[in-house]
Amino acid sequence: MPNLRRLALQTMAGYYIATGLWPILHRRSFEAVTGPKTDFWLVQMVGLLAATNGTAIAIGLRKRKIRESTVALALLSAASFAAIDVVHVARKRISPIYLGDAVAEAMFAVAVLAAASD
Repeated sequence: MPNLRRLALQTMAGYYIATGLWPILHRRSFEAVTGPKTDFWLVQMVGLLAATNGTAIAIGLRKRKIRESTVALALLSAASFAAIDVVHVARKRISPIYLGDAVAEAMFAVAVLAAASD
């Protein structure tokens, strides 16, 4: 039986890499979904940091036993992204589409916390 925490972290790593690289690779489609951006360099920086976190989580999963630092990075990343999404949608600074990301982040966190460790 597969380890559910490992599966959740693998999925999360892939999500962070894909969504982080999206604005770097195709600005037009990214802005078509999320709305136009004024400071696109900032979007690119956040995207690269998300991809970096996803890569770090993926590297952490190469070990047989998942380290606390990998779980901490994943949970803190999910909490940070979700908090920013919710706060800035509520302030009407970003599109409500970001609430979808907040839901995804919450689901990742619940899955990582609920699943038994190695």
